[in-house]
This record gives sequence, C-alpha cells and structure tokens, in this order.
Amino acid sequence: MWGAPFSAQSRKLLLLGSGELGKEVIIEAQRLGVETVAVDRYQDAPAMGVAHRSHVMDMLDAEGLKELIRAEKPDLVVPEIEAIATQALLELEEEGFTVVPTARAAQLTMDREGIRRLAAEELGLPTAAYRFADSLEELRQAVEELGTPCVIKPIMSSSGKGQSVCRKPEDAEDCWNTALEGARAKGTRVIVEAFVTFESEITLLTVRSISGTVFCPPIGHIQKDGDYVESWQPHFMSEEVLSEAQAIALAVTDQLGGFGIFGVELFLTEQGVLFSEVSPRPHDTGMVTMITQDLSEFALHVRAILGFPVDPVVLLTPGASATLKAEVSGQAFTVTGTREALRLPRTQVRIFGKPEIRPGRRMAVTLSAAEDVEIARTTARQAASMLKVEVCGDEQ
Repeated sequence: MWGAPFSAQSRKLLLLGSGELGKEVIIEAQRLGVETVAVDRYQDAPAMGVAHRSHVMDMLDAEGLKELIRAEKPDLVVPEIEAIATQALLELEEEGFTVVPTARAAQLTMDREGIRRLAAEELGLPTAAYRFADSLEELRQAVEELGTPCVIKPIMSSSGKGQSVCRKPEDAEDCWNTALEGARAKGTRVIVEAFVTFESEITLLTVRSISGTVFCPPIGHIQKDGDYVESWQPHFMSEEVLSEAQAIALAVTDQLGGFGIFGVELFLTEQGVLFSEVSPRPHDTGMVTMITQDLSEFALHVRAILGFPVDPVVLLTPGASATLKAEVSGQAFTVTGTREALRLPRTQVRIFGKPEIRPGRRMAVTLSAAEDVEIARTTARQAASMLKVEVCGDEQ
C-alpha cells in the first residue's frame, strides 16, 4: 500500500506527545512500515528514541504547530496528549490533513468541559453532578451547591495533575490553587464534580475501524490523586452491567467519530454505570493489554487509524500492571531491581526512558500474567516494589 520510510511512496505518521504511550504507538506503526515523527515539548521524550525523527516545540503554540505540520506533510496527525492547540488542528483538517480520530474529537476531549457537556447534555448519559467555575468565588458557590466532599479538577490536565478532593467548604481556596498549578494550559476554569461512591472504576477500550466497533474486555484500575497506579484485565462484570457500559461507550465514540482506540472511563455504582471521561487514544491503564491480549491497545490503534480491519479482540490470559513512580527530582538516575522483578513468573518490565525524574512521575510499569486476575495483581505489585529509582552522584 505504501513504500519504505523516507521514500516518495512512504506513509507518514506525526505524533503530538511522545511519552510512554506514544512510544508504543510509534513501534507499532514502524512494524507496518510507516515513517514516524515524534513531537513533544522536551528533548529525549520516550517516543523520540524510537521514531525516525523528532521535533521539540510547545504544542500550545498554534502558529508553530501549523508551520511544523505543513512542513512535514504527514498522512496522519495523531494527538497523544491534552495540551495541544486544538483550534490549529481544526484549521489543518480543513486544509486536508487527517487528524486522529478527528479534529473535533480532539478538541472536545482535550478539555473536560467539552466532553462532559457532550455526554451529559447532548447525549443524556448518566454522569456525576457537576458545575464549572472561573473564579474562586464561583468555585465556592459550586461547592455549596454540590456539597462536600467533591472533586475539583482543571478542565485541561493529565495524569491527575491539579486534581483534589474538597472535603469541607474551607478547603475551596487550596483546591482552587492546586487546580491552577496543575492545569496544562493557560486559564482558570475548573470543573467541580459531586463525589461518587462507586464499587469500582473501569476503562472500556473501544476500537472504531473500517470493521465497525469492537470492545476490549473491561479493565479495572486503581487511581491515586487522579493518576493510575495499577490495572487488571478482565474486570469482572455481569453481562447486564457490561452491556450498559458498552452502550455508553458506543454512544460517546459514535458521536466523536473517526477511527482509532478510545479509552472510556466509567464508574460502576449501585445505581448503575456512570460516564466519567474519554480519551481518543490509547489509555495508560490499557498498558496491561501488552501482556493480556492478542493485539495490544497500541497495535489496535495503529491498525484502525491506518484503515486496516480489526477483528474482535481475543483475551489470551488474565493479567495486571503496576507502576513505578519517582519520589525525588533529578537528571542523573538509574532504575534498579529489574533482574529481581524479571525472576517472577510470567512477568515483564517496561522502563520508559524518560530523561529526568520528579516526584510522582511514572517511570516504568510491570506486567504480569496468571491464570487468575488476583494472582496477576499480586505479582505485578510485587515486581513494581522491587524496582527503585535512584539518584546518582552529585544529585544525591
């Protein structure tokens, strides 16, 4: 269908955001002979180490982003993070560039307001009660209306940055400051959500392709401060609840359109399934699929966006993932304990290769398979506990 990278007949994919998820996307694209370009705001991002070439730029710079994409002339523009000038993507799409899954989907999902209004107000899907606030005064009013505890988040952030729980009205100012510090773009708008008492939270990976829509088996996960720390697949659900979850995921992804994988986050409660968020790209909790499925979420994403058929997903084995996070800051560091972790049965380690560390930054993930999900979870956690991020030399 296309020629070798760098040839006149090549197919080119340009990735906007080059972290650990983007790295796997690049690898899968190259397996199918695609020329790859990685873009991120900092040098030596993980995907840059495997891409054919890379660029460093502020992706919130709309003019700079348009200039880069026009110069590269990619066949596919693939957003992988939230902090992107989405208006530029809309303009580029009008010029004929293909944005994955679509520029509209990227714009709606890059901020929590767009996707929440789409899900709750346009589609009528069940969600937690919510309000938006543009000032501390409006935030206090929203907290009063929704009650405490409630969750406060910037409308644009990732990996839980800026998220906090307001446990009493007096906490509102601290939560406001936390949200502003964690926001991925300029602005002061936040979303305030009523606290949801849930039995579990899941990611339902939903793949849209020329073959139609298919679902991966549900992935259970645990988050801490809004960022995932472990996930497992499959998460047990009754057929009735699974059908309800799939119906919600289908409604949202059909509305967003385009091809690719969507990470639909859902709360399972006594009252039913609630929609939380959706990412039109591979999901961090879905890294577990690298050990559980016949095709990982990254392989599924690349197949779909290249226009290839996607068969129903096959779960090969139950499995789990657990993360390693840095606890200090530094640039000279090592990750130790890999040998010990790999001695555990049916266990793999993915070290992301990020160039520097800071508290809470995800640096690696362990993947374990087993005949039972709980055994896999225990093994993955044990493997992750064996890994350590150690600062070297003068930085100690």
